[in-house]
Amino acid sequence: MNRQRNKRKKGTNLLRFSLQIGIFAGLIWGAVQGLFYYLKFTTVLPGYLVEPFFKHQFLQTQRGYYVGWLFFVLFSVIATLIYTLAFRKLKGPLPGMIYGIVWWAVIFLLLGPMLKMTSPIRELSFNTVFSEFCLFLLWGLFIGYTAAEEYTNERAREPKGARKAKGALQ
Repeated sequence: MNRQRNKRKKGTNLLRFSLQIGIFAGLIWGAVQGLFYYLKFTTVLPGYLVEPFFKHQFLQTQRGYYVGWLFFVLFSVIATLIYTLAFRKLKGPLPGMIYGIVWWAVIFLLLGPMLKMTSPIRELSFNTVFSEFCLFLLWGLFIGYTAAEEYTNERAREPKGARKAKGALQ
């Protein structure tokens, strides 16, 4: 009986997977957002997500940047958990890209201006809007495609002997 249990391949732990991917998404794309700000591709502060909770002057400091980056990591973990719960079985890169665009729209068109996290989109430069849009598109792609590869890649879940036999037939 125990042998049968051990033979069964355990599935991916959803919470642990979401935590790992969310942390990496937040670290990587939060750093890219900081780079965009430093290179003046965007005028949106890297800590804009915590703008309602901290003074704007603080967010312009180095410590404020790190607080904003940490919050982006937390936001990414939550967004990744939502994605893996709702959309993990969707295949390909497109669902993740759409997911990123939806989050961009929620932040820059709805919640951002309402909560004073960002200026209204008509007041932002084209470079800022375009840079932030591309950032969220790639952020969503990273989350979505990683989840799709983990949860829809059936070949990786096949027993080792079956993979070798299948490779010999091809």
